[in-house]
Amino acid sequence: MSPARGPRVVLGVAGGIAAYKAAVLLRELTESGHDVTVVPTAASERFVGRATFEALSGHPVATDVWTGAEQVPHVRLGRHADLVVVAPATADLLARAAHGLADDLLTNVLLTATCPVLLAPAMHTEMWQHPAVQDNVALLRSRGVTVLEPASGRLTGADTGPGRLPEPSEIAAACRRLLGSGARRGDLAGRRVVVSAGGTREPLDPVRFLGNRSSGRQGVALAAAAAARGARVTLVAAHLEVPAPSAVHVVPVGTALELREAVLAAAAGADAVVMAAAVADFRPATRAESKIKKSEDPARDPVVVLERNPDVLAELVATRSTGTGTGTTSAGGGTGARGPVLVGFAAETGDASGSVLQHGRAKLARKGCDLLVLNEVGEGRGFATATNEVVLLGADGTERTVPESSKDVVADAVWDAVVPMLTAITPQVPETPETGAP
Repeated sequence: MSPARGPRVVLGVAGGIAAYKAAVLLRELTESGHDVTVVPTAASERFVGRATFEALSGHPVATDVWTGAEQVPHVRLGRHADLVVVAPATADLLARAAHGLADDLLTNVLLTATCPVLLAPAMHTEMWQHPAVQDNVALLRSRGVTVLEPASGRLTGADTGPGRLPEPSEIAAACRRLLGSGARRGDLAGRRVVVSAGGTREPLDPVRFLGNRSSGRQGVALAAAAAARGARVTLVAAHLEVPAPSAVHVVPVGTALELREAVLAAAAGADAVVMAAAVADFRPATRAESKIKKSEDPARDPVVVLERNPDVLAELVATRSTGTGTGTTSAGGGTGARGPVLVGFAAETGDASGSVLQHGRAKLARKGCDLLVLNEVGEGRGFATATNEVVLLGADGTERTVPESSKDVVADAVWDAVVPMLTAITPQVPETPETGAP
């Protein structure tokens, strides 16, 4: 990284209709202090002209190795970059990158880059799901290249499905993660992880519910961080107040029972499950079919009777300990339990019976998970905020405090703790996707 400039980024642009979004990504990167050189393919210039990229980046643009040959750009750019990102990365670009072809400036840069490389695919659904493309993606990921999952949505014409380029803001966030992650890049490649996020709502009548203040920000950050580190991510999302990352498979849920069903289904074959959602402990025993109205006599006002919701994390632990889970061996906790690494969250407040830390330690022992993320909550703390302060409690007795930081930083700290626990688990080999879901 140059002391006079921000991080040096090479932005590659391949020849797809989504190339117009590269201009938005370029603007976001430059405005956040990155020094960006754009390297388009010749085909991409049919969609966006080089004058646009030159004006936004402040650097000349070339597609071939002959322009400015005296500076040896095909070697210099890759060697001096702090990050190379290609957005969009077409099926053709993925194939050339996977097989080491170097027939233009961009593929030469990819061969000479010694920095992190991020590829953001965009193509039609049938192309993305083709075995050849999936094999190329798997090969690139095995080499430590971060290949984002494409979003699902409107494509060219009337087509819809997986293959849409993630939004430029999400790609920029992934770039920032890689620039700050160092050795973390690719450490979840080949892994399947499940993250729950948000807050469940338990209906009382057609207009009222029991809920909580969770916005889902921390769970979304965990899902995005895992995807940036190479994992295939399923996000079980309950009433998020922030957008879900487009590069993950999202399963929307409403109630605790719906979340339980979705998490247990997704956990089959997963390497790690992170229960970041705020799941209601109780639900109304009965749900009124019509809106509950006030009575003329306050003494006749209804009484809400509650019943317990299932403890999803406890079920996951029990399933693993009985050997009815995935059949893989977890290193977490050192118990020899079978199944994925399990991470719980504890939103606690201190009271007369103990401190936040004491309650967290007791919950870890009671739940039997591998890692418990403990945070103190209350007005302006934990829920619906941009920052978090947590303590990571390991089943092996380890304890690490993450001081108040962005939820992105906390997310990476959680995965930093999980990765060593995965060493005894053989990565799941994903089948060729049929629906775009991991």
